Amino acid sequence: MDIFEIVGYILAVLVGISLGLIGSGGSILSVPILVYIMGVNPIFATAYSLFIVGSSALVGGIKKAINKEVDFKTVALFGIPSIFAVFLTRSYLVPNIPEVIFSLESFQFTKSIAVMVFFAIIMILSALKMMHSSATEKEHTKVIKNKYLKITLQGLMIGVVAGTVGAGGGFLIIPALVLLIRMPMKIAIGTSLFIVAVQSLIGFTGDLLHNSSMDWNLLLLFTLCSIIGIFIGNYLSKKISGDKLKVGFGWFVLVMGVYIIVKELFWDRK
Repeated sequence: MDIFEIVGYILAVLVGISLGLIGSGGSILSVPILVYIMGVNPIFATAYSLFIVGSSALVGGIKKAINKEVDFKTVALFGIPSIFAVFLTRSYLVPNIPEVIFSLESFQFTKSIAVMVFFAIIMILSALKMMHSSATEKEHTKVIKNKYLKITLQGLMIGVVAGTVGAGGGFLIIPALVLLIRMPMKIAIGTSLFIVAVQSLIGFTGDLLHNSSMDWNLLLLFTLCSIIGIFIGNYLSKKISGDKLKVGFGWFVLVMGVYIIVKELFWDRK
């Protein structure tokens, strides 16, 4: 095990801490760590991320449910359409994206670059939305019932996006829950964890149909480190307010999104 792998497994704990703290951010951390620190191919990294985040989120979600911080009705409304969307996306859409999308002189816009750039754009848009809502909206416990149809449609759309970039989708799910139905941040975190867990693990089964050469040693060890982080994140979440979590998470996602775009499009690629 070289120094990069050791650093990668240490950073894997942060994946779990992010999930435990804010119910999302696992894929935002895991995909860059796998790609840039551990040298995993971006397409494989998106598949690995689904398993890592799904397994970790399941552990965290069970803990939140015990604390009565999960809205299972919303899990069903949001999760069922997103599950189908993620599975179909990973099974049929992603495998059929061409390896080279277009070429411009000596530059090739490959499938791997496209996935990472798309991932980064979604991150930036989500971050801006989250920070804006933190500054202008107050959390309410009253659910706006006529918005349940929007939640179902949102689940379908987020499932496609999450399946494409190998994300659990929590960084998209939480803004939807907070803004569309005024769900308190703490409940949104627990609800997001369950949605992320189910759709990620089912989405990962779509990858198993096409990828038979996965590094299970890396995958399981990374997941174990992330699960350790979940317990740390759950503890820390009791000490930090929901508003502070939204603002801090928004800035973190924004910085990571900009970094990925710069790294993929402007730095020399070997």
